[in-house]
Amino acid sequence: MTSPWASTGGPVDRGQPDRAVTVIEGSTFAITDHAGRISPGYAHGVFVRDTRVLSRWELRIDGAMPEPLTTQSSEPYGATFLSRVAPAPGQADSTLLVSQSLYVGDGMRADIAVRNYGRSTAACTISVVAAADFADLFEVKEGRANPAGDVVTSTDRSTLTFARQRSSRAQAVRIVPQRGAAVNGSTITWRVSVPPRGRWQTCLEVHVVDGESTLRLRHPCGVPLEHTLPARSLREWRDRGPELTTADADLAEVLRRSVEDLGSLRIVDPEHPDRAVVAAGAPWFMALFGRDSLLTSWMLLPLDHRLALGTLQTLAAHQGTAVNPATEEQPGRILHEMRFGPTAALALGGGNAYYGTADATPLFVMLLAELHRWGVDRAEIESLLPHADRALDWIERYGDADGDGFVEYQRASDQGLVNQGWKDSWDGITYADGRLAQPPIALAEVQGYVYAAYLARAHLAGDTAVARHWRGKADALKRAFNDQFWLPDRGWFALGLDAAKHPVDSLTSNIGHCLWTGIIDEDKAPAVAEHLLSPQMFSGWGIRTLATSMGAYNPLSYHNGSVWPHDNALCAAGLMRYGFVEHAQRVVTAIVDAAAHFDHRLPELFCGFARAEFPAPIPFPTSCSPQAWAAAAPLSLLRTVLRFEPHLPGHCLGFAPALPERYLPLRISGLAMGERLITIDVTADEARIDGLDDFDLPHPPHREA
Repeated sequence: MTSPWASTGGPVDRGQPDRAVTVIEGSTFAITDHAGRISPGYAHGVFVRDTRVLSRWELRIDGAMPEPLTTQSSEPYGATFLSRVAPAPGQADSTLLVSQSLYVGDGMRADIAVRNYGRSTAACTISVVAAADFADLFEVKEGRANPAGDVVTSTDRSTLTFARQRSSRAQAVRIVPQRGAAVNGSTITWRVSVPPRGRWQTCLEVHVVDGESTLRLRHPCGVPLEHTLPARSLREWRDRGPELTTADADLAEVLRRSVEDLGSLRIVDPEHPDRAVVAAGAPWFMALFGRDSLLTSWMLLPLDHRLALGTLQTLAAHQGTAVNPATEEQPGRILHEMRFGPTAALALGGGNAYYGTADATPLFVMLLAELHRWGVDRAEIESLLPHADRALDWIERYGDADGDGFVEYQRASDQGLVNQGWKDSWDGITYADGRLAQPPIALAEVQGYVYAAYLARAHLAGDTAVARHWRGKADALKRAFNDQFWLPDRGWFALGLDAAKHPVDSLTSNIGHCLWTGIIDEDKAPAVAEHLLSPQMFSGWGIRTLATSMGAYNPLSYHNGSVWPHDNALCAAGLMRYGFVEHAQRVVTAIVDAAAHFDHRLPELFCGFARAEFPAPIPFPTSCSPQAWAAAAPLSLLRTVLRFEPHLPGHCLGFAPALPERYLPLRISGLAMGERLITIDVTADEARIDGLDDFDLPHPPHREA
């Protein structure tokens, strides 16, 4: 059986006939066809806590499927499917319009309406056919879900119930229609007469029972949608976001779409309902991921620091405490992924968390220090410091198992991920000639994260012996990294060191992350920058994950030649850090240009074909969209060209905009920094910040060339 932790990409293609429609609310999502149907045999369903609670949902009129007209959706948690009943024999036109609106959130609400535009009363039978198989999300995604023979169906006069006992977990779903329905077998039926120019409507609730508790439906019947918790939460998110105006319509729309998507990707820790975190991506990764959630939180700090704080708090609550080879848990380690479905639990010894990642632990420490710079309450920072120290202890004791100063990974279970950096597909780490590298592997970017984590802990310690200790550790790591990872005959840094401590010599985007963290020596940075923007690495739509000159290069691959927006955002930030302004600007404009071809929503990744070869970027077929760090990437790119680096505790700010001319003039109002709201204005002649009168700002604040 395939391990859930090793799954990458989207669902297996089984000839799905219609473009899928996805609606999401927290960790609940529904996938239907364009008519609102959940059809057996496809990757359709309503999913709650990583379990498919509805595997069939078909609306019928007089036993037939209505003809779909269009789908409308203005909110991420709901969609309305409009269809018509086929014309009566001898009639040219249909007179019955059918509307079905589905809203998800710890279950589902369905509003069904039939309008009669005819001159006579329309008598018809309306029915909903439903089924539940309680398949695990991964079983559905990978095409392994089979009809569940142990699902028990029961009915009474008002409710249709499906129930299943799987291992020690009892699950049930109850479909409750409003009065007037008949329930028989797996079908709910209404016999109605719709008067001329009249309307008939009803509402159904789908309730989920998990163990001993029934989840509270987010959109109950009878409650106006604008008054539900998801609607209020989304309005608050939108109202809290800054307003941006720019001369470039594509940039403005990309940023607007990013903010909207990030709002839809928020999920709530069930044990702390007031604590929101950011999920990795829709629809298959609506869960907390260590690396993804940490990097996304970092990128969206200009929008909201509360998601970053909630992410740190939730990861801290699940920080490793014991050695468990099955889940790869180790004391102090930050998890890779949390899941609640039965397959995930059974695959890894009954646990819901998997810890097989080399980078989430140092990223945790990095983000904590960044939150301090953004002015988060010191008490919140202090409460997380013990977890940061435990993370650093993991780096030294378990991450660097052989004591050579570098953090390596090697999976402890054959159920786990072979590769445990961000390029975690089985073939993601290769030599220049295309051979697979053998673990344990010390990745270049992971050493950069560790270097930055050491400096982050020094920053949090202030001017103390503790700070000097961690700065010393950082300096030693930087020297060792530049000595052992640098390939002088190539002019770039190795992707990693293999089991024999030999360089994995391929040219990859990972070295851009090393620029971001600052671990690269100044004298080596120009060569790195030139390689990242060379024709072998830069497609014109962004920096590829792997150079075209490498043996494993494939523009259609997941990690070996594709373009990832979040990867490019970190590379751009690294290029700007070292002063390569034009290089960074080229990356920023390329990614924004690419987004315009995806309806201004950046996907998780796209293919690595050259811009000169095709007039638009080629989509990757199983890319998640929306996906968290892709959605956050435009915010990071904007921050990069603004050269915006706050330090609220020190009442100072780095601010020296270097925006491409096409984006000017640019204005951002309502930008949150701690408890302050500031306004940024950048024109061709000057840059100004309002709202920080007591800060030590760059003077004069003119835009640098």
